[in-house]
Amino acid sequence: MTRMRPVVWKLWARLLVLAGVFAGLCGGPTTAQSQEEPGGKHAFRLQIRKRVETSAGSKRYHAITEEVSWDPRRTAVVICDMWDKHWCAGATKRVGEMAARMNAVVAKARSQGALIIHCPSDTLDFYKDTPQRRLAQMAPAVETKRPLERWCRIDPTHESPLPIDDTDGGCDCSPQCKNYKAWSRQIDQIKVEPGDAITDSGEAYFLMRSRGIDNVIVMGVHTNMCVLGRPFSIRQMVYQGQNVVLMRDMTDTMYNSRMAPFVHHCTGTDLVIEHIEKHWCPTISSVDFLGGREFRFSEDRRPTVTFVVGEDEYKTEQSLPRFAAQHLGKDFRVNFVFSSDSNKYDFPGLDAIDQADVLFISVRRRVLPAAQLDRIRRFIAAGKPVVGIRTASHAFALRADMAAVPDTEAWPTFDPDVLGGHYTGHHGEGLAIAVKPAEGASDNPLLQGVALQELVPKGSLYKAGPLADSARALLIGSIPDQVAEPIAWTNTNKYGGRVFYTSLGHIGDFEQTSFKQLLVNALRWATSK
Repeated sequence: MTRMRPVVWKLWARLLVLAGVFAGLCGGPTTAQSQEEPGGKHAFRLQIRKRVETSAGSKRYHAITEEVSWDPRRTAVVICDMWDKHWCAGATKRVGEMAARMNAVVAKARSQGALIIHCPSDTLDFYKDTPQRRLAQMAPAVETKRPLERWCRIDPTHESPLPIDDTDGGCDCSPQCKNYKAWSRQIDQIKVEPGDAITDSGEAYFLMRSRGIDNVIVMGVHTNMCVLGRPFSIRQMVYQGQNVVLMRDMTDTMYNSRMAPFVHHCTGTDLVIEHIEKHWCPTISSVDFLGGREFRFSEDRRPTVTFVVGEDEYKTEQSLPRFAAQHLGKDFRVNFVFSSDSNKYDFPGLDAIDQADVLFISVRRRVLPAAQLDRIRRFIAAGKPVVGIRTASHAFALRADMAAVPDTEAWPTFDPDVLGGHYTGHHGEGLAIAVKPAEGASDNPLLQGVALQELVPKGSLYKAGPLADSARALLIGSIPDQVAEPIAWTNTNKYGGRVFYTSLGHIGDFEQTSFKQLLVNALRWATSK
């Protein structure tokens, strides 16, 4: 970072601010940058993800991604509290891990003409003699839609409580670290260059206004605290009417995994990101600037399971999210894709399966738009694992007596092609089903911790046999005077992918510990190397 003599930097900073004010008023660029309009080759093309409730009051959300173009000249990148050191050793480590990629994002954004605003709170004395600090200080104050508070807390009329308990300070170390002011500056891996600004106050907004900037990309730490509450960050920028997005893979939480909801530290971050997408603003990722895959911390080895849910019989749109929240948060990264409440043959946000390590299917007789079914076909054809329950055996086919659905395609052989089953209907309701291990399956790891004497199926017995030669039965169900049927099995399908399927999945089955343990075992098996 270049230092100048006081008289020189004071003049330089004033000229920069005046140039910014003039450019903002005239609608022109603020630095020597491209004249491309939004949508041109120098525009930011961002894959913006937002949460949209499936229908009012459902408390289920589609995660919708759409591409937008932003003019770099009307965009600021805000770097929130990426300090050189944090009082929590774990937080310091994670900041250090993501700093290099964050600097690469910032460099790319800067090169395309965005304004970079460094906001390392409570460290501004370190920067007091720099032109970047003076640039922010000299931005003319403007009237705001509401006061820019030093800290903006949750407004319960607008936002529900955070999904994690951070009341202990959020240190995930054991033993927990002592809280003290450890920071003195921004971490030096993130470069401060000429034309950037440095502040930790509402000056950031004043500078944006002086330059005609209405797009804001927020990154940094911590998502549940400073990223939401600081005067230059999400809540307050949204209140001022700015067009805000969070870079979801360039952030972290202050969350202790020994606190509610007792999930992996990175799951805690995911939950807060979902909260922001529901209540505040969409998110993007560093992939939009650098390509490749989203950044993940070294401690984050969770495989990703994407649930695709759409059926009218067994309420798995309720039971599966509860199951995932209670049993998967420590070991898995979880996404949900629900069918549309207005068109049950449409699954908004199905692109989430592109990043999945395992696909979990609870779908009944839904024919899909060609592009959506092709996405599922590609995932399975790549040999990736699949877990299916109950109606997955007839997920993508209509009965003969059902009317055709325009502009959709079916996969009537999904059961034999993928699951290795042979579904032909089911026996009547209300018949008690006896469950026992299949021959040779008693010691199978998939049945570890599953107390079969406590597993009492609540739904009817499916007619699922005979199984494919590649399938191996795990559990057998029987009712009086009928041929016994396989009710859980594994398969290696014709694409080479691991498969677990069970015809259990009635909402009553989810009340049984043994059934839920069976599903956890299946997901661990499906994603094991």
